[in-house]
Amino acid sequence: MSEPMSATPAPLRLRLAAAAYDLLPLLGLWFAAAVLALAITGGALDTHTLAGKFLVQGLALVLSGAYFIVSWSRGGQTIGMRAWKLRVVDTDGRRLPLPRALLRFVAALISLAALGAGFWWALVDAQKRTWHDIVAGAQMVHVAET
Repeated sequence: MSEPMSATPAPLRLRLAAAAYDLLPLLGLWFAAAVLALAITGGALDTHTLAGKFLVQGLALVLSGAYFIVSWSRGGQTIGMRAWKLRVVDTDGRRLPLPRALLRFVAALISLAALGAGFWWALVDAQKRTWHDIVAGAQMVHVAET
């Protein structure tokens, strides 16, 4: 990133647009989780049992987490975030370290479990941060090339 850039806090509408784009790679990862679960069970996967459901859902969660955590800690962007020129950085504008990316993912799950309240928080926060941004000492910015 040698070109000059300016960054402003990302509005919720751009975050939601990026999330919609990120559903595409996530669908692929969830499909891969089902295939992996089939391979683990030797083709005898039964999703009508609690164990079968936990296996598929657990693998889907792990693969989803890996997608977000690696994307945020390596380049600061998921595929959806790239499309909308968004980036996750720490409060100093640097790359988010892996442990804090993991913390951000876990906090995002809690934000979702609270009926999305952690995401809607960006509407009232002066810096447009979500709960998971605040917990991880991160911020999502809209990057405009100058």
